[in-house]
Amino acid sequence: MGKVTIHLEGNTLMQVNDEIATNILGPASKDSEKVFYNSAMEGSRTRSVILMKNIIDSGFLGESEIYAIDGLAASGLRARRWLNELPASLAERLRVTICDLNEESLDSAMKNHLKFPPNHGQGVLIPRQGDLRSAILDQGWHWVDIDPFGSPMPFLDTAIQSLAKKAFLEVSATDTAALTGSSKTALMRRYGARVKTDGLAHDSGMRVLLACIARSAARHDRSIHPVLSIWDSHHLRVSVKVRKSVKISNKLEENLGWRVANPNLEEVLSSMESGLIPQSSTESLPMHCFLPLSYPISRVDNRISGPLWIGQIGDCEIMSKFTEKEVKTLCISNFKEENILSWNEKDFELQKRKILRSIRYIEEEARVANCEFLILTDDLASSQNKGSPPSPNKMIELIEKRGFKAARSHYSKPSFRTNAPWDIIIECLNESQPPI
Repeated sequence: MGKVTIHLEGNTLMQVNDEIATNILGPASKDSEKVFYNSAMEGSRTRSVILMKNIIDSGFLGESEIYAIDGLAASGLRARRWLNELPASLAERLRVTICDLNEESLDSAMKNHLKFPPNHGQGVLIPRQGDLRSAILDQGWHWVDIDPFGSPMPFLDTAIQSLAKKAFLEVSATDTAALTGSSKTALMRRYGARVKTDGLAHDSGMRVLLACIARSAARHDRSIHPVLSIWDSHHLRVSVKVRKSVKISNKLEENLGWRVANPNLEEVLSSMESGLIPQSSTESLPMHCFLPLSYPISRVDNRISGPLWIGQIGDCEIMSKFTEKEVKTLCISNFKEENILSWNEKDFELQKRKILRSIRYIEEEARVANCEFLILTDDLASSQNKGSPPSPNKMIELIEKRGFKAARSHYSKPSFRTNAPWDIIIECLNESQPPI
């Protein structure tokens, strides 16, 4: 078996040995002969715990048993964290299946589950060996997690068919080179879209993924409501409510469209008329704008990204629950003098900081989840020929003084979201500059 160590992620323990592949990024790194544990997905698993708690608390999934599946489970840690870190009153309703092609992965997950069971003793964990696309059709699921090595598209249609009338779907994609436009042929082949490789490429990639999920849902008379959309390290991840509703799914096109970089006057006016950006003076034109799907675009115009989701990509109410208090209560272990990890107080503190970073700005961004502009401050300064990029916090302060909403974005570049008109943004940019 090799050297065995005990590892802590969140508030959940697991046994790790030489046969477990760890600290691996990207879809090409997976060794199918080993039990796969990707520590880079720790933040994703933490956010999943908080999401599950608050979605269940909201009553969206009803009051009875909840059937959840971790569809490509690998080490099974995501499912084990659901069961262990949720309060007992919620965990007791969970019937969680871990599905994987690798029998060794399932054996390892179940051994860890038996060795380190949920602290409250509630919930059920069931292993299922096989291909998710066939295993998932056995019943209707309330919660489906798809976290593949690469693109989720091969699993998406079957997963949506398997959902209950009200369900929650979480989808990861590690083929970011495709989704962000670096690999144009893969992007068109898998997602039927294009993405401009600019500073907003990861946001555009998330919106392309959401558009694909929405179209797949609509084919099965379902609609989606995005709750959380994240670019984190090597992957994109979107989490959506899914409802059975022909009426709402018929309105799919209202949420699909295009993003255009460096738009001309006609495009900006069309975007304003469609309500996709705030009304503003056109003395200066925004760096980007959305256009409705019906707007005629040129297939050879390299300014265009899409088709993509042009609606909001997060739920204000749920995102506001991503507080330090919530994550500390659910997902953080406190230092103890005696612990099987042999960690010291500093180790626990470092772990705590890492977990808190995984939810940074989400609560703040909840206030602006439905705002039209995502502004990268470096790009804003360069577009206006300003010498130094403004602080996002300074821009937020100036915009809020003018009566508009603005907040930091959980985006891996200095940025903020706002509903301020473009001329107000430029006015605040000019005011933020140091005196000459």
